[in-house]
Amino acid sequence: MPRLRLPRATIHEAMGWLSRPNEQRAQGARAVCNWDEDALTLAVEAARGCLAAAEHTPAAVTLASTTLPFADRSNATLLGAALGLPTSIETLDVTGTLRAATTALAQACRRADGRPTLLVAADARNAAPGSDQELQFGAGGVALLAMPAAAAADRGLVQLRAAKHVAADFVDHYRMSGADFDYTLEERWVRDEGVAKLAPAAISAVLDSAGLSAADIHHLLFPLPRSTAQRLARATGFDVARLGPDLHEDCGDTGVAQPLLMLVATLEAAALGERILLLGLGQGVDALVFEVARAPAASHRPVTAALARRREEKCYTRYLSHRGLLQVDFGMRAERDNRSAPSVMWRKARQVTGFVGGRCGSCGTVQFPRTRVCVNPECRKTDTQAEVRLADTRGRVKSFTEDWQAYSPRPPLVYGNVEFEGGGNLLMELTDTDSGETRVGMPVRFVFRIKDVDPLRAFRRYFWKATGA
Repeated sequence: MPRLRLPRATIHEAMGWLSRPNEQRAQGARAVCNWDEDALTLAVEAARGCLAAAEHTPAAVTLASTTLPFADRSNATLLGAALGLPTSIETLDVTGTLRAATTALAQACRRADGRPTLLVAADARNAAPGSDQELQFGAGGVALLAMPAAAAADRGLVQLRAAKHVAADFVDHYRMSGADFDYTLEERWVRDEGVAKLAPAAISAVLDSAGLSAADIHHLLFPLPRSTAQRLARATGFDVARLGPDLHEDCGDTGVAQPLLMLVATLEAAALGERILLLGLGQGVDALVFEVARAPAASHRPVTAALARRREEKCYTRYLSHRGLLQVDFGMRAERDNRSAPSVMWRKARQVTGFVGGRCGSCGTVQFPRTRVCVNPECRKTDTQAEVRLADTRGRVKSFTEDWQAYSPRPPLVYGNVEFEGGGNLLMELTDTDSGETRVGMPVRFVFRIKDVDPLRAFRRYFWKATGA
């Protein structure tokens, strides 16, 4: 999840004049993106955590999102490059519905060749100021490694018992191509005509397929408003006490990622043998039943850690600026041509996208960028460098500058000399840090972020930045 949390009380203070006072609507906070975060950067961060804990190397990468930064460029391929995965990997973008991730998960579990799929779901939806969505939407990403059941026996945390799907062009909300915001239909229409009529059929079908009854399900994961989820549970014969975590107050509705986020949050405390019913909703219903096959490692609590790593965004107008909802005059220093050179990006992709440097095989010196000649003046040997992925290392700040004169969408621009573990230095930007927070010697890790935006050509360029470890 993004580190920033926008309190709903802050939104209500700024926009509450549009509606009657309602303290309940002002509870909790939304997870919101910094200016250099989007669905792709959230996907990279989620996938890195997944691969670090995984026992298998994926053969395919599927990226599910309704807010992919590129409409005609493989976002999943860019994700794979940022993760340092081999070019032989299969990549696929899945979009167009909030149940894209649950459909993709069921398909990954039925993959005919038995190979694992890295499934990543991420969304960072914009909401019109003053709208209900502005109070509801959150940003987040989730990654799972999925294997077909025959290949995953006794290996996975959970096993898919059954999956059923209902495809129905019921329009509860939509966003036309080129539009900035979702158009949402009336809540009662969605609840009574959509959820209440479509979901029960899918639930009944998947329970029959799994040979289970409502009493056999321990956890209900319905990505719905709590009151609607309770009504659906009662209507389908379940105890409402079995409803899974309601993440609305802590982070909001993360769109495509929400069902998988609820699944991972549930697995953090689930017991061996417990069964989980997961729904995906959006122009139909996906109903999936899982059984917990192995208790997760006690130290692996990704949702808990993501929720705990937070910082309050105190400025509503700064949030609007970050999301492109408020045009701010940054002055003449912001007037520059950010044109990217695709030829250089292609030739330097391992360095720029994968953050791969070099380590001298003779003296052990680490350097970025990797070159033919070692930068160590005591060595200077040629063609001795092996690749080293710096993205997965740690570092420390050796020196830094808070620059209030240079352009930054979130002033000040903070950059400094960062020393990598094992040696090597690089002058690079720091992110998720405010004035007065950076210090010499501060430990840092590296995150994939938006480097800059070219508004003339509608292009985003990405690179790695340092952030507090």
